[in-house]
Amino acid sequence: MESDGSTMEEYSQEDWGNHSQDLHCYQTGEQELDEMPTTKRTLKIKQESSEDTQKRDVMQNIMQILESVQLKWELFQSWTDFSRLHLSNKLAIFGIGYNTRWKEDIRYHYAEISSQVPLGKRLREYFNSEKPEGRVIMTRVQKMNWKNVYYKFLEITISEARCLELHMEIDWIPIAHSKPTGGNVVQYLLPGGIPKSPGLYAIGYEECHEKLPSPLAEHRAPDAGNETPGELEVPSPQASLRVDMESARIIYCYLGIAEVRTLQQCLFLHFQANTKTFSKDWVGINAFLSQNCVVEPGVSPKSIYIKFVEVERDFLSAGSLVECLEKAIGYPLKFNN
Repeated sequence: MESDGSTMEEYSQEDWGNHSQDLHCYQTGEQELDEMPTTKRTLKIKQESSEDTQKRDVMQNIMQILESVQLKWELFQSWTDFSRLHLSNKLAIFGIGYNTRWKEDIRYHYAEISSQVPLGKRLREYFNSEKPEGRVIMTRVQKMNWKNVYYKFLEITISEARCLELHMEIDWIPIAHSKPTGGNVVQYLLPGGIPKSPGLYAIGYEECHEKLPSPLAEHRAPDAGNETPGELEVPSPQASLRVDMESARIIYCYLGIAEVRTLQQCLFLHFQANTKTFSKDWVGINAFLSQNCVVEPGVSPKSIYIKFVEVERDFLSAGSLVECLEKAIGYPLKFNN
C-alpha cells in the first residue's frame, strides 16, 4: 500500500519521493542461497543467525541505557533541529524511533553508540535519502505508513565511550592461579601482554547457577528448526559443555582507572600485593581478591576475570565512568565507592 501523503508532510517530494528503485538494496540473498549445496546453505544461515543475535543483544543493551536515563523522544522536523543542537563534534548514545496511525507509542527502530563518528553526522545519515540508513527509514515511512520519526540522545565523553566499548566489545580474560604448596593459599598468575599505558580496566568473578541444565533445544533456539527431534534429545559431550558454560555468568565487581599508574601496574598491584599497603579506595577489591586466594582443601577459589582498554591520559578524567558502566550492566559495582 502506498502512502496517502498524510505522513512526514514537512519533507519535500524530492527527499521523500518514490524510492522503490532502491529496494533491491535490502534483498536477503535468497537466490544465492538456493544455488548453494544444502550443507553450505545451513552453515551460512547459522552464522548469520549468530551475528544477528549478537547485534540484537548489543542494541537491546543500548536501548536499556537510553531508557534508564529517562530521555524524552524528540520529533524530527527539519535539519535545523541538528544545527540548533550543535551536534557536529558530540559523541553520544542515540536512538531512532517511530509511531504509526495504529499505535501512538514510540517504538525503537535503531539504537547506537556513536563513539567514533560525531553524532551530527550519524543522525544526518539516518535522515538523508541518499544514504542507505536514510533509504530504509524513508521506505518504511512510505510503505509501512510510519506516522512520525523521532530521535533521542545522551551526550557522552570519550572516556565514557571507551568504557561502554570495554563492556560491549571486549572479552573477559580468565586469570589462572597456582596450586597451594604447603598451605591453603594460591597465587594469581596474570597473563602477559597487559599494556604499559593508561586506560580503563574491569575485574569480575564467575557466578555459577546451581540448576539442572536445560534441554539443548532451549539453548539453541535460533537453530532448533534445522535439527530433528532425535538429535535434540541426545546431547553430545560438546553440547553438554556448551550448556555448562552458558549457565555461568561473569559479574562485574570493580572498574579501575589507570591514570597515575599504567594498566599493567594497576592490575599487578591488585593481584600480587598485600592489602595493608593500600589506601581505603583499593582495600575493598584487594581484600576480596586476597580472601579468594585462601581456599579450603578440595575447594577451588572463585574464577576471576579481567578486561581492559587503552585510553589516552588526557581523556581519562572526563565523565562519570562508574555510573556509566553501572547503567550499562544494570547493577551497582560492589567494590567502587
